[in-house]
Amino acid sequence: MRALRFGIVGCLAFLAALTFGAVSADATTIVALGASNTYGKGVARNQAYPAQLEAILRAKGLNVRIVNAGINGDTTEGMLQRLDRAVPNGTRAVILQPGGNDRRKGSPDRTADIQSRLSARGIKVIMLPNGMLGGLPHQPDGVHLTPEGYHMLAEQLASQVSGAIGR
Repeated sequence: MRALRFGIVGCLAFLAALTFGAVSADATTIVALGASNTYGKGVARNQAYPAQLEAILRAKGLNVRIVNAGINGDTTEGMLQRLDRAVPNGTRAVILQPGGNDRRKGSPDRTADIQSRLSARGIKVIMLPNGMLGGLPHQPDGVHLTPEGYHMLAEQLASQVSGAIGR
């Protein structure tokens, strides 16, 4: 019975991936660049806001691919150093979430440098300030969002992102 249940679950997951996970080659690429709340610390990858945002935009008929370039504990200095690797050529927009690690780690805020480099490449920047996380459901640590909180954040970002890519 257990093997049958896993087989059914596996088939359903495969069908869902075929139905919802297929990204065409001409999909608009958007990169979510940030720290732990971009990565989705404490939740499954499909519950982090970038995955939920992609699902929301696809449900609205937009052919988008959102790359989650969030790293737990990252600073804006770290984001700047990996910017060219994290944001490939052809990216239309970046959702930038600097987080609070600069202050916590005593690192300089390089947000303006990141914005400048992306703008020079013709990539639109959508800022995700920490203030947007207030009032959303958090995990017990009080810092990272719950799956529901990430969904609410994705809903808030959907219109900004579709506007930034001209859809």
